Amino acid sequence: MRIGIVSPYAWDVPGGVQANIKDHATYLLSEGHHVSVLAPAISEESISEDFVVSAGKPVAIPYNGAVARVLFGPVAASRVRQWLAQNEFDVLHLHEPAIPSLSLLACAIAEGPMIGTFHAAAPKQKVAFVIAPLLEPIIEKLRARIAVSEVARETLTIHLETDAIVIPNGIDVKFFQRAEPDKSWQRDFTIGFIGRFSEPRKGLEVLIKAIPEIVKSIPNARFLIAGPGEGLDVMQSVSPNLRHKLEFLGRLSESEKASFFKSIDLYVAPNTGGESFGIILAEAMASGTVILASDLPAFVHVLGSGKYGETFTNEDSHDLARRVISLFKDEQRRDTLSISAKIGAERFDWSSVGPEIMNVYLHSRGEGEKVTIGSDSRNWLRLFNREGTNSEER
Repeated sequence: MRIGIVSPYAWDVPGGVQANIKDHATYLLSEGHHVSVLAPAISEESISEDFVVSAGKPVAIPYNGAVARVLFGPVAASRVRQWLAQNEFDVLHLHEPAIPSLSLLACAIAEGPMIGTFHAAAPKQKVAFVIAPLLEPIIEKLRARIAVSEVARETLTIHLETDAIVIPNGIDVKFFQRAEPDKSWQRDFTIGFIGRFSEPRKGLEVLIKAIPEIVKSIPNARFLIAGPGEGLDVMQSVSPNLRHKLEFLGRLSESEKASFFKSIDLYVAPNTGGESFGIILAEAMASGTVILASDLPAFVHVLGSGKYGETFTNEDSHDLARRVISLFKDEQRRDTLSISAKIGAERFDWSSVGPEIMNVYLHSRGEGEKVTIGSDSRNWLRLFNREGTNSEER
């Protein structure tokens, strides 16, 4: 099958959606399918995958508590049309087609077998969805809709009054299982965090505030903090007598991340909101890492309501510290969670998730049907431009 996949976000910026698309494309290629991914890119030279086509440089917009780098407008539309014309796709898979992005453009321009995957968890008032009345006729063109979780499904229902089948994000379970720990990270009682420091919703501040209470009860506790951002800025909020407890690792490669999970005693995910799934939790589970996460609905679901990891009250640093201390004192509980997590992660492996998505593909197209370019796409583009959503040309 010839499959086209569109990423709404910059390919060379870390993100769960991009990672999911990359893993899915790799899985599809391993199954013998032809795959082409269209994505924005800050630098074409940064693209190492030969199945990825750059659509141009994105612009930054605030979205769902973060900064999304997306591409929209006439120039981007032209590149979408060229990409579609150069490929005879059997199916087109669009990620996040409900925000101003390449996916929305592709949905407006193309006709035929199209599937949309919705990742976002956003309340009704989010600016990204104010154009919902304009989106509905385009989103109706999708033959099928996939939500990565019940939370994402509810968001889609609230904003666009449509439904979706729930298929979780996929991971390569064996990749995380076979990783080796880094001995330099294995000492004392090590607590890990991964996330972008610049995004408050990743919750690093919640963890930082819990450190004094944790160290008071666990004197040998240390904290490994990974992710893009400036560690020196974070360190200013930590008491000088505790700063030696923190080590900033910077952005990790995929192999380093897998090793990271195998090297720590406890992974803390203190995210405060805007999460519809929690791919990082699934990866930690596959590694057999003990997990403590905020009680966001999406996280509670991924962790099996306590079966595969524990939760604490969202944004409550005291409760976070209390739960860390409790897990430290209960080695048997940690062992039980580690074993259960490995089992629970199997449901996210591509060997399970991939066939589910393929089944959606197969049921969304007629025999011999191809994706084509529609005749009225220019009218849609003019409509969106009148609404002022074209930021690419400004």
